[in-house]
Amino acid sequence: MEFRGIDDWDDLFHECRESAYHMEIRDAYAVASESEPLRRFLAGEPPPAYDKSDWTGLIREMTGRGVTVSRIRVVTVPHSDYQRWLLSVTGKNVDAGEDIRYLPRHLAEPADLPTDDWWLFDGRRVAFNLVDRAGRPAGVAVTTDPKVAAYCRGVRERLWPSATPYREYISGSAVTSGK
Repeated sequence: MEFRGIDDWDDLFHECRESAYHMEIRDAYAVASESEPLRRFLAGEPPPAYDKSDWTGLIREMTGRGVTVSRIRVVTVPHSDYQRWLLSVTGKNVDAGEDIRYLPRHLAEPADLPTDDWWLFDGRRVAFNLVDRAGRPAGVAVTTDPKVAAYCRGVRERLWPSATPYREYISGSAVTSGK
């Protein structure tokens, strides 16, 4: 396993040639750039200019060269404050070409859910999101171990059919009922 720092993600995305899949399992993240937009959302204040252009630009660049970018967010229902806010800003990711799907935690088989967040690049390289005790990003641990990659592919294959695409999730009763 290779450790990389917080700022070393870009190479993983630029080296990706076929697919980038993100498994999100946490109900909240402590990302510094999201603190103020989240605070304002929770206070019912108008949203600040939340600049996601670095991320959406990366997604457009990747999908423009034929890379499929997708993720599943496993969420607890009712949603955490963080996930409610995230639902309000995820459309920008989807508009940029990312296929984001939601799976209410109570609808998944517990044995199918991993305990960590990770990215699976080209079905072969796994990058685990590392966080500190406060939930802040702390870097990434990367492996090309074939058994770890096979496990991650299997998780995706089992969960993908049960996950609801973002636009359908927010427009349906899934957001309020968790179904």
